[in-house]
Amino acid sequence: MRGLKTSDYDFALPLDRIAQTPMPRRDESRLMVVNRRAGTIAHHVFRDLPTFLSSGDAIVVNTTRVFKARLLGTRDSGAPAEVLLLKEEKRGMWEAMVQPGNKLKPGRIVTFAPGFRAEMGEPTDRGTRLVKLLVEGAKPGDRDAERAAIAATGHVPLPPYIERADAAADVERYQTVYAKQEGSVAAPTAGLHFTSEVLAALAARSVQREEVLLHVGAGTFKPVEVDDPAQHQMHEEWYDVAEETAARLTALRRAGGRVCAVGTTALRTLETLWTDDAGYRAGSGETRIFIRPPEPVRSADALVTNFHLPRSTLMMLVAAFAGYELTMDAYATAVREKYRFYSYGDAMLLL
Repeated sequence: MRGLKTSDYDFALPLDRIAQTPMPRRDESRLMVVNRRAGTIAHHVFRDLPTFLSSGDAIVVNTTRVFKARLLGTRDSGAPAEVLLLKEEKRGMWEAMVQPGNKLKPGRIVTFAPGFRAEMGEPTDRGTRLVKLLVEGAKPGDRDAERAAIAATGHVPLPPYIERADAAADVERYQTVYAKQEGSVAAPTAGLHFTSEVLAALAARSVQREEVLLHVGAGTFKPVEVDDPAQHQMHEEWYDVAEETAARLTALRRAGGRVCAVGTTALRTLETLWTDDAGYRAGSGETRIFIRPPEPVRSADALVTNFHLPRSTLMMLVAAFAGYELTMDAYATAVREKYRFYSYGDAMLLL
């Protein structure tokens, strides 16, 4: 059975297919529509999405908000340094990725702006670093002062395959129109295509919109480096789903409606909380769920997603949902038809 090894997810992607900037309008992105039952592939634009959903269906969106997690500064020597904040560990301490790691020993200081610095702490067991943020005039661990300094000084944490510095436009475009709670270092990119007009068209068709929260970590870009995916160490991400949301989705599905997850992050959240006997559970916590063949997806009936990196956990998730052969056929078609790939790229709807 193919699709069980990491090497099964290799494919050749010309560099010019990697989108470096977003489309002028979010909903002008292309939309590949893949019908799993019929095994067909059709080509549309994203604003056509509402026509594929009906009254009694629901879309599930991730309302996380990206923060300016990338901090650029200098060491005491004047040489450049970079700190990518991942998540707050406790008051005043953050888990971060730092560069150059071999130069930033514990106790070293990186200055980002007058009155805003970071003191390097000990490494973690997964190669990241604990850092302490220091804001002049604020008490250690003053969360509001830290957040204000990050917002004023930080940069949009664009993915490494976008080979340019962040621009003013990225502050708004690398964010969904329905983003609410800050906490992600990467956008839930399937949601970047939605506009107020698309959301209004879905509402006009009586398609429910339900909200979940999952804060996206930098591990989402981590390739699978072992050929047996079962040996891959999955990153953890924080999720939260309200009682009312879980109850409405459970009732909708029992009534015959379809649940359409917007993005792999929404699907990982739903699959974490799905039970075959009771439907969706509410709850919050950290998930390390790794969705991949041969296990099927049970918590959703449709999926909106972008086109992902070769050998990635995200591509394996799509294969678990759509089947390995159809997934690889869709990716080969996307390359041939010159779809745009990755975060600012085009979208796919799996039905």
